[in-house]
Amino acid sequence: MPRNPQTLPPLEWIRVFEAAARLGSFTAAANELGLTQAAVSQRIKNLELHLGTQLFTRQARGVVLSTQGEAWLPHVQAALAELLHSAANLFEQPRRKISIAASSSVIELWIVPHLGDVARRLPHVQLSFETIQNLPDYERLEVDFEIRFGTGNWAGREAIQLFTEELTPLASPSLLDDDPNWQDRPRIATSGPRVGWRDWSNAMGEPPGPTPLLRFDTFVQSLRAAEAGAGVLLGSLALCADVIASGRLKRLTDRTLRMEAGYWISWARSRPAFAEQRDLIDCLTANAPEGSIGI
Repeated sequence: MPRNPQTLPPLEWIRVFEAAARLGSFTAAANELGLTQAAVSQRIKNLELHLGTQLFTRQARGVVLSTQGEAWLPHVQAALAELLHSAANLFEQPRRKISIAASSSVIELWIVPHLGDVARRLPHVQLSFETIQNLPDYERLEVDFEIRFGTGNWAGREAIQLFTEELTPLASPSLLDDDPNWQDRPRIATSGPRVGWRDWSNAMGEPPGPTPLLRFDTFVQSLRAAEAGAGVLLGSLALCADVIASGRLKRLTDRTLRMEAGYWISWARSRPAFAEQRDLIDCLTANAPEGSIGI
């Protein structure tokens, strides 16, 4: 077959190349694509003749990409992914159900306040929520989206930031009793990835306050305890926007502690995009409270 790099090779050859390159084996590619090993080998040979270059180095225990094959692979994968996503967007039936995994605090304090907007934008969609406690919990779930805490860098995943985490002391007016001196009041702590009271004291150059006598494993539990007047909470401005606006909790200082990490809506890069995805993300990143960052 004469070399003709100006003419696109058959898509089937390119698909076989991507599978063999990703799996590092003609045999594994054949199993994935429902072909024989000989058929895979022949398609790769045809592709190499068409392009006029060697894409693989054949070895006794498999194949490895040549320099040219390694350089071409990301372009091939990006093009195939774009074909898959565009076909899904143009021809896939509307999604009737979307699943989201998040902590109970994020579901109650961030997602629920946005559900009215979601219902208006996506009236045909049923939302299903999975509550998670720890990062490993995500590994056992099969959901469309995950709300994760971190810096937005997870292998094999796309992510858009919902908000950064900015913390400040909050308390119920009933606890303060019009006394502005809050530093000696009881404190509430939350287990998990957020910074705590010791980090606050170090960052602000303040002496350590009293050891928290209440510790909860979810932020929403700590928040309810603070609303009940049980102590001072180092609270998230984004998650506490409603209770601050309503006056149920009061900011005790204008100073804040801004974390490098934040909350992100994330999905597997291998999953095809769908038409409702953009609307849902827009709803969940809209109207971010002051002190947080949206899309």
